Amino acid sequence: MARITFIHHDGTAHVVEAEPGMTVMEAAVKNSIQGIAAECGGACACATCHVYVDDAWREPTGQPEQMEEDMLDFAFDIRPSSRLSCQIKVTEALDGLVVRIPEKQF
Repeated sequence: MARITFIHHDGTAHVVEAEPGMTVMEAAVKNSIQGIAAECGGACACATCHVYVDDAWREPTGQPEQMEEDMLDFAFDIRPSSRLSCQIKVTEALDGLVVRIPEKQF
């Protein structure tokens, strides 16, 4: 299991446990995390699961592939740390991952 902390724009933090193999988005949906709408169900066809990956976790979560980069163009307030949570696979190495949910998604 990996613990993932979702931080809302107001600083409220929610820690959830995710099984390796699922995505960060799936962990958010399973735990009813507000701000992660996941309208496309993880098909990388929308940007409603946009998160900011904390700097310490940017390398372990990897770089977005071209399809994800293209979808991020539809998200609000893109930053260098922006990722679609549906494209981040949970592994045990991501235990402690911290992501922030953009204010525009509430």
